[in-house]
Amino acid sequence: MDFSFSEEQRAFGESAQALFADYCGDEQLREHDASGRPFMQALWEQCLAAGLHGVLVPEADGGLGLGLTELMCVLEQQGRALALVPLWEQQLAAATLARFGDAALRDRVLRPVMEGGQLLTLSLSGLAAPRGAGLRLQRSERGWTAEGTVHALPLGGQARWALLAADDGQGPRLLLAELDRVRRVEGTSQHHLGVADLHFDALPVDEAAVLPPEAAGWIEPRALACLAALQLGVTAQQLARTVDYLKERKQFDRPIGSFQLVAGQMADGYIALEALRSSLWQLVYRLDAGLGGVPHAHATRVLACELGHRAGHMAQHVHGGMGVDVSFHIHRFLYWSRALAVALGGSEHHLARLGDWLADNDNLGWKYDLAEDHPTL
Repeated sequence: MDFSFSEEQRAFGESAQALFADYCGDEQLREHDASGRPFMQALWEQCLAAGLHGVLVPEADGGLGLGLTELMCVLEQQGRALALVPLWEQQLAAATLARFGDAALRDRVLRPVMEGGQLLTLSLSGLAAPRGAGLRLQRSERGWTAEGTVHALPLGGQARWALLAADDGQGPRLLLAELDRVRRVEGTSQHHLGVADLHFDALPVDEAAVLPPEAAGWIEPRALACLAALQLGVTAQQLARTVDYLKERKQFDRPIGSFQLVAGQMADGYIALEALRSSLWQLVYRLDAGLGGVPHAHATRVLACELGHRAGHMAQHVHGGMGVDVSFHIHRFLYWSRALAVALGGSEHHLARLGDWLADNDNLGWKYDLAEDHPTL
C-alpha cells in the first residue's frame, strides 16, 4: 500500500503552510491577541484569494470540488500556525447546503458566501452536548418556529448566516439561520476568536431553511475530522516547540530534555499524536470513499480530546514558570486545544456513545464492509 499524499495534496498543504507563515509569527499573534479583532481579517482575505475557503464545495457552487483529504492537509497547517480564520466552518456549512439545500437556497446564500462578500458560520454543539440541543424546532400549521439558545457561535457577531444543530422532537436537524433576525450577545473565546450567544424567541423559519434529517448525519463526522485535524496540527507544533525549549533550558548543567522523566512525558505525547493521526486518516479515507464511519468518528473525537488535554498540560508543565507567562508563546497552544475540545464535546460522553455502538454491533471485528458500519451518527 502507498500511504503517501498525491502531488496535488502536498501542494495544498505546502501553499497553506507558506501563507500562514506570513501572517502567524509569534509577534503577529501577540498583536492580534491585543487588538480585540474577532479573527485575522487580512489572512482571511488571502485565504479567499487562494481558494482555500472552497476546497469541499462543489465546482458548480463556486468551490474546488475536492475531498476531505485535501482539506485536512490545509487544516493541519492551520493548527500548526494557530491561524484564526473560519476555514472549515464556512466551507463545511457551504458544502452541506450545496448537498442538501434546494436551488433557491443555494442561489441566495452560496453565491455571496463563495464570492467572499458574506460569512457563513457553523455550530454543531447541539449534536455534541450530552443533554441535547439547546435550540428546538417546532412545527405547526403555519410552519416552523425556532426557540432556544445557541452558545458561543464562532463569529456569530460577524456572520450573515449560520448553520445550527436543532432538535425537532424526532431527532437532530440542521437549521440555516439568518443572523440579522436573531438577538445576539457577542464575546470572545479564550483563544481570541469572536463568538456570540444566539437567542431565538419563537422565530418563524422558512421551510427550505430546515434541511432534511440525513444532513445532520452527513455533516457530523466531517466536522469531527476537521476539528481533529486542527488538534493534530496544534499539538504537533506544540510538541515541536517544546522539544526546542527542552534542548536549551538547563538544570544542574544539563538540558532538561535529557532527564528520563521529561523524555518519557514527551514520548507519551508523540505516541498520542500518532494515534490520533492514524484514526483521523482512517476516518477521512472512509468518508472520501463513501463508506460508513460511525465508530471511527467516535474514536477520533475521543482521541482528539484526550490528546489536547494530556499533551497540552504536559507541555505547559515542562516549561515551568514560562508555561504560565502569557507573554511567552506556548500558552496559545493550550488555549487552542481547550477551545477545540469544547467544540468536539469532550471525551467521556462520546466514549460512552462508542461503547454503546460497539455493544450493539459486537460482530464488527476487523472487517470494514459490514452493514452495521454504515448508519449515520
